[in-house]
Amino acid sequence: MVGFILWLVIGGVIGWLASIVMRTDAQQGILLNIVVGIVGAFIGGLLFGGSINGGAITVMTFVTSLVGAIILLAIVNLVRRGAVR
Repeated sequence: MVGFILWLVIGGVIGWLASIVMRTDAQQGILLNIVVGIVGAFIGGLLFGGSINGGAITVMTFVTSLVGAIILLAIVNLVRRGAVR
């Protein structure tokens, strides 16, 4: 149970930071930040060949998750608006 709560908290932080970088913070709430953070972690893990479910939270897993979340938001912006901003 603690691991699940930790995933939600870290996912929320990563999603929030990615939304600040992509300037979409005003458009999404905490639930969407959590979803973006968790899905971004999976995308980052796929792209960089790492595992986000290795148990330990390191700087590299955090950065990988953040980059994945930024890529996710860039794709969403591209689909919604036709351009990455």
